[in-house]
Amino acid sequence: MTLFSILFVLLIEQFRPLRADNPIYTAIRVFAARIESSFNAGRPEHGRMAWLVMMSILVAPTLFIYWMLALVGPLAQFVWSVLIVYLTMGFRHYSHYFTAIQAALNNDDLTEARHLLAEWTGQDVRDLDLHDVARLSVENALITTHRHVFGVFLWLLLPFGPAGAVIYRLAEYLARAWNEPEHLKQESFGVFAKKAFDWIDWLPARLTAVAFAIVGNFEDAIYSWRNFARRWSSHTTGIILSAGGGAMGVRLGTPAEYAPDVPEVDITRYESSRPEFEVLPGEEPSVRSLQSTVGLIWRALLLWILLLVLVSVANWLG
Repeated sequence: MTLFSILFVLLIEQFRPLRADNPIYTAIRVFAARIESSFNAGRPEHGRMAWLVMMSILVAPTLFIYWMLALVGPLAQFVWSVLIVYLTMGFRHYSHYFTAIQAALNNDDLTEARHLLAEWTGQDVRDLDLHDVARLSVENALITTHRHVFGVFLWLLLPFGPAGAVIYRLAEYLARAWNEPEHLKQESFGVFAKKAFDWIDWLPARLTAVAFAIVGNFEDAIYSWRNFARRWSSHTTGIILSAGGGAMGVRLGTPAEYAPDVPEVDITRYESSRPEFEVLPGEEPSVRSLQSTVGLIWRALLLWILLLVLVSVANWLG
C-alpha cells in the first residue's frame, strides 16, 4: 500500500502540486508559534516538552485514524495514506523556484535569478555572482528534495504508516522554526528540536547520500562524503551536499567547507598531486549544474522507487 500511495501522490503532483503556503501548513506554523510562545521560558526542558506536545497532537490522531480505517477496509486506509503523503512529501513544493532560476540564468538574467533565489531562501543574495547563485540553487534543491521526498520515503516504510511521514516532516519543521528565527538563535528552547531531527534524519540522510553516489559518480561522491562532510556546520547537510556535489562533479559549499587541510610540513617533500592537498573534487557551479541536479534527483528518485518495488514484492511473496 505504501508503494501505491507514493506513486499515486507523485502522479497527482505532476498535475496539481501542493503549494508551500497552503492553509494546512499555515495552520501548523501558527500552532507551532503559539506552542513556542506558551512554553518558551528559556530552558532546554521547555523546548523538549513543547516538541513532545506538538508531536502528540499531530501524530497520534494520524496514527489512530489509520488504524481505525483498517476496520473499514484497505481502500479507506489507502485514501488516508494518499492524503497524508500528499501533505507531507511535496516533491514539487519549491520546484517552480528552481525552474525559474534555471530559466533566468539561461537567459543571462542574473538580477532575476537573484530575486527568485532571495524569495526561495530568504537570504540576502544581492552581491552574489553567477557561480554562487548556481551553487545556492543546487544546494537548496538537494536539501529540499531530501527533506520533502527521500526522508519521507524511509519513514513511510516504518510500522507507523503515514504517521511516520508526519513525524519526519514535523520534526524537520520544528528544527527550523524553533532555531532559525533571529529571536530564537541564541536561545536554548530549540536545542532539543534540532537534536531530535538529527536523530530522526540520521539514517535517511546517509541513504540519500548513498543513492546520489550510486546514480552519479560513485568514487567522487564517497570521497567527498568521507573527507569533507564534517566541514559543514550541520553534519547531516554536509553529508548530502558533499555526496551530491561529488556525484555530479560540482564543488558545493563555501571555501571554508571544501578547502583542504594541509599539514604543516615541508611541502617540497611531497608531490603536488598527492590527495591530502586536493580540494573537494568537481568544477565551479554553473548554469549547467542546475540541469545536472535535475538529472541526479530523478535518477535517485527512480532508484528509491525501484527499492520500494523490491521491498513490496518481497513482502507479498513472504
